[in-house]
Amino acid sequence: MPTYKTPLRDIRFVMNELLNFEGHYRALPGGEDAIEVTDAILEEGAKFAENVLTPLNLPGDQQGCSLEDGVVTVPDGFKEAYQQYVDGGWPSMTQNPEYGGQGLPHSLGLVMNEMICSSNLAWGMYPGLSHGAMSALEHHGTEELKQTYLTKLIEGRWTGTMCLTEPHCGTDLGLIKTRAIPEADGSYKVSGTKIFISAGEHELSENIVHLVLAKLPDAPAGSKGISLFVVPKFLPDAAGEAGERNGVVCGSLEHKMGIHGNSTCVMNFDDATGYMVGQPNKGLAAMFTMMNAARIGVGIQGQALIEVSFQNALAYARDRLQMRALSGPKAPEKAADPIIVHPDVRRMLLTQKAFSEGGRALILYTAQLVDLVEYGSDEDKKEADEILGLLTPIVKAFLTEVGFEATNEGVQVFGGHGFIQEWGMEQFVRDARITRLYEGTTGIQALDLLGRKILMNQGETLRKFTKQIHKYCQSISQQELMHDFAKPLIELNKEWGDLTMKIGMSAMKNREEVGAASVDYLMYSGYVVLAYFWAQMAEIAQKKLAEGSSEQAFYQAKLDTARFYYARLLPRTRAHAAAMTAGVDCLLAMEESAFGLGFEV
Repeated sequence: MPTYKTPLRDIRFVMNELLNFEGHYRALPGGEDAIEVTDAILEEGAKFAENVLTPLNLPGDQQGCSLEDGVVTVPDGFKEAYQQYVDGGWPSMTQNPEYGGQGLPHSLGLVMNEMICSSNLAWGMYPGLSHGAMSALEHHGTEELKQTYLTKLIEGRWTGTMCLTEPHCGTDLGLIKTRAIPEADGSYKVSGTKIFISAGEHELSENIVHLVLAKLPDAPAGSKGISLFVVPKFLPDAAGEAGERNGVVCGSLEHKMGIHGNSTCVMNFDDATGYMVGQPNKGLAAMFTMMNAARIGVGIQGQALIEVSFQNALAYARDRLQMRALSGPKAPEKAADPIIVHPDVRRMLLTQKAFSEGGRALILYTAQLVDLVEYGSDEDKKEADEILGLLTPIVKAFLTEVGFEATNEGVQVFGGHGFIQEWGMEQFVRDARITRLYEGTTGIQALDLLGRKILMNQGETLRKFTKQIHKYCQSISQQELMHDFAKPLIELNKEWGDLTMKIGMSAMKNREEVGAASVDYLMYSGYVVLAYFWAQMAEIAQKKLAEGSSEQAFYQAKLDTARFYYARLLPRTRAHAAAMTAGVDCLLAMEESAFGLGFEV
């Protein structure tokens, strides 16, 4: 059975030494409270992840969920773990005190999220979906809705879902068919079918609060006609508790490649009573409040699965004996050398380590931006929101793409044993595969980044971020020990802008050029962003080593990993740069009818 140990030393390195979370919290309203409890949250969160969730992960995958007469049963132990989660006060940690929350910064919740996703992703999706529902209600719901639903979600007694897509439309939500008919009492009767609804039905909580996209009878066509509704599983009674069953049932469970422990449901709404969130036909704004939070959460899932796969691959590589090192025996007293001595095994392990630790730095940087958007001054909020908007599709798509790659490398380290279920490594691959799909595929994220976040504002937001990188490069350019990091980062940072301009000029002649370049552009952007954080981490490590830190091994490993990233992973930008500028013609030249030539019957 795979194991998981929370990487507290590295989490603290990123929070305290790289990103100065103490100074960040001091600048937030009430941030002093966060400083006092951060260590306790890290320690207790680690215990919960390691001791409660990890032992349930592999058995939960093997057992899965079951559906009988509309009732979903989750794997053994999941319900008890959820109750421990609620008893520990975790659902309320970062929520508004006005509605029962503890009011701590959102960034602390994202740190906890990594621990949960590494230890048991399928379980973590049950409370995880509630955060999107809470965010949408707090920002767009009426006071009555907040008092009725938000308070219970914050307590953890009720959980939430996001009911967006339907069988025929996927990401194109403007095509949804679910309808909401207004009633005389101000409620609505919601009817339709939603698919891929994570945690759509289960017995963990007293009630499930569905956030449902639907269209009014007179709604405009397309995405401009979308409204958002709260549709509870049980209608609240006079006391605000779960009462009469609403017209919403689980029609079936999806049979999935991974995340078997989470109930992914087809949900049928049949004249279900619902209540509008926000304004009529303005559901997109509320939806993106949910979606943006979810996209960062999915990026965390990608990074977290790399971490747990790496930990288990490392342990196996140290223990597994096979062949001798090419330069001669490294463990002559043993029958063979442990496979960690072999360069290719080192390549796979370092790839995992570099993506996990670099991804952690990126995620916690965006976590600070989330805090500033919520609690910062008007000026800080505006700039943080712009940079967060730029980085969100990179966090979501880049970290899930390399997450799938890195978990595959974990299987490869195990060799044939990695293909065997009892080791648990193949589960990480299967679980990681969905992260490239839900909350917007990599292609959708790439179009959002290049088309919407960059080209639509003539690269203004990108220039703000590349200017930040440029200033950092200036600060290290005269440091001899940082030359190997500063020079390539300076060149790539400039090239990022040049490539953007080149694609933008091509797109003025043919808009299809955006779609042709977008995924390679996003991947290129991800490698550059991680290079920025790895340079900073290398600088800190070199200073600590020069000062004679008592943690020489830790800082040397950090520096060695940074050098590996620059030498072995960052050169991938060359291929992405060539591909993104190759143009659209090679993609669209072939006639559609020619795709199947050679196998039609």
